[in-house]
Amino acid sequence: MSGSDADGVTLSVQAAEKRDAGRGVARVPEQARRRLGVLSGDTVVIEGDERTVAKLWPADPSIPENAIQVDADTRANAGVHVGDTVTVRSKDTSSIRDAERVTLAPPPSVSSGADQLSTREATKKLRNRPVRVGEQVRIEGVGTDPFRVVDTDPRGDVRITSSTTIRVVQTESNTASSDSSTATSGGTEQSTASNTETDYDGDVEPSSGVTYEDIGGLDEELELVREMIELPLSEPELFQRLGVEPPSGVLLYGPPGTGKTLIARAVANEVDANFETISGPEIMSKYKGESEERLREVFEMAEANAPTIIFFDEIDSIAGTRDDEGDAENRIVGQLLTLMDGLDGRGDVIVIGATNRVDTIDPALRRGGRFDREIQIGVPDEEGRTEILEVHTRGMPLADDVTVETIARRTHGFVGADLDGVASEAAMAAIRDRPTETDEREAWNRDPLVHKRHFDEALASVEPSAMREYVAESPTTDFADVGGLEDAKGTLRESVEWPLTYDRLFEETNTDPPSGVLLYGPPGTGKTLLARALAGETDVNFVRVDGPEIVDRYVGESEKAIREVFERARQSAPSIVFFDEIDAITGARGESHEVTERVVSQLLTELDGMRENPNLVVLAATNRKDQIDPALLRPGRLDTHVLVGEPDQAAREKILEVHTRGKPLADDVDVADLAADLEGYTGADLEALVRDASMKAIREVASEHDPDDANAKADEVVVERRHLEAARENVDT
Repeated sequence: MSGSDADGVTLSVQAAEKRDAGRGVARVPEQARRRLGVLSGDTVVIEGDERTVAKLWPADPSIPENAIQVDADTRANAGVHVGDTVTVRSKDTSSIRDAERVTLAPPPSVSSGADQLSTREATKKLRNRPVRVGEQVRIEGVGTDPFRVVDTDPRGDVRITSSTTIRVVQTESNTASSDSSTATSGGTEQSTASNTETDYDGDVEPSSGVTYEDIGGLDEELELVREMIELPLSEPELFQRLGVEPPSGVLLYGPPGTGKTLIARAVANEVDANFETISGPEIMSKYKGESEERLREVFEMAEANAPTIIFFDEIDSIAGTRDDEGDAENRIVGQLLTLMDGLDGRGDVIVIGATNRVDTIDPALRRGGRFDREIQIGVPDEEGRTEILEVHTRGMPLADDVTVETIARRTHGFVGADLDGVASEAAMAAIRDRPTETDEREAWNRDPLVHKRHFDEALASVEPSAMREYVAESPTTDFADVGGLEDAKGTLRESVEWPLTYDRLFEETNTDPPSGVLLYGPPGTGKTLLARALAGETDVNFVRVDGPEIVDRYVGESEKAIREVFERARQSAPSIVFFDEIDAITGARGESHEVTERVVSQLLTELDGMRENPNLVVLAATNRKDQIDPALLRPGRLDTHVLVGEPDQAAREKILEVHTRGKPLADDVDVADLAADLEGYTGADLEALVRDASMKAIREVASEHDPDDANAKADEVVVERRHLEAARENVDT
């Protein structure tokens, strides 16, 4: 190690990278590393309210020069929180020795029967990590709560190596339980820990539960919540000096599964506050006054045990807009308003509400002094999904063919809960795929592996919940499945694919991409197929909305449906919203029904607001362009009009090639000659023709043999010219 800085370096604490959770790593910028005079992998001392040791690694260049990234365990061991400052000093390599033995005490959440598993995992996960007695360490794969280092041999700061014996023992009054298994890294040594003397006094309670490193893709939102909640709880005197009241409440809103509850739990754990969770049904009572009394009891308990975070999950279920009919609900809302106004030590009690129906909450709750800030927890983008997947695959043994970045690109519209489900399903698929032979299965169990095919299987079974209300799909169809229509394909590529693919070019030229594309032409020419193929080409979410399903007889419902479609599409961007048969809901105003006129007005408003989100594109299809309100067809709305007409001979030949691909055609079938004879046929007509001819060939074999014989002769089925000629009589063009 090169020369050290005796005074150390003062740095500001930041949360660790998701992959570093539980690894005892401190990442510092290059400039700080040089001042410390240490190399990557060396041990450094971190001093906050307490003193701890960690392994130094380089930080990403995007990290500020005065920052240090450490995980929840290291922060707890140093007695600091995110935003605090610590002094980092180099540590002489001679003062940290290799550990011969390290004894860990498991958290209460780990049963005594899991000691052997914990020992095995600890031996693998804690290698090369510096530790000291009294510190907490998390072991990936063994619960979410941290273990405690209760004894080391030798004493002092030690480094766990491949030859260190790690023991996990149940402690009680500084005494380890007997008959606990221990193992070396090779798994050959078994020993018993009994009546072990330690330096650990047993009085320090380790923090538990969710940490900032367990939340992916929500860094900005987490920072907003942290400054609203953590500062009033950790530094209430700051607000007193400024002469302002600290915030009393934060409302988190967004689709289900995006991490609202997770954020609340993480903040509560990080600030060492009590956490009270309240769900609506627990509060409601059939007896008058009991619901309000339960609310009062929660707030009284919170103030008695301050600092406390009171978390109302699905707060809309008990705090909806007051009206003349909901007597019980009105009383509960009134009581909640009174309690939030009456918090004496507001800095010590913070209220967090979470909902996915923010518009239904009573407006009186949504003013300053109650819920002071509303923070949207939205659907993660690709970078956010990558972080979330890193969290959920942190302890998963992944094969070389698995990359979380690739999975993230394929999961538009997936929220955190969905991605957790994908990781779990992939693990289950790997388990189902285990070898059946006993020895091979036992070997696999000792060293399991999750492959790309397991994630493919998982993605097929998990739907993106952010788009569940409207059927969202990522079509497998692409332009190779669409015969002809080359001009239409080119226009669609430029209008839709280019803004998503070449976004920098549009930014540099200050060019707004087209906001909407109208496909028009006779029925059966391939308008819907083009839209699906475009989504497949660009690998984005495809939301299909049939015009008639929007119309509702109740006033306001049709417009609400339009708003919700666009809201969901924005949350799951990049998305293509496809309105099929759009003429059914966009008739010219003044000549159509009142409901249709309101739908047109709402659609115009949504299209005008699309410029704020370049990752959202509207496609519409119609065979009656003249029936659409002219205001929708002007520039800035559905401004790109693509004619999808009847195919010419060359296009018909390409369409037939698509539909006869993989079919057993007889030698007398010439696709080019057939295309020349089918003038006037649309793409749908040609598809029907080929399908009908295939059915005739199948019928001939099926009618002459029983099922077993017919299936045995499947390779003899041939589609001949006569089948196609016969099919022409059945296809009405």
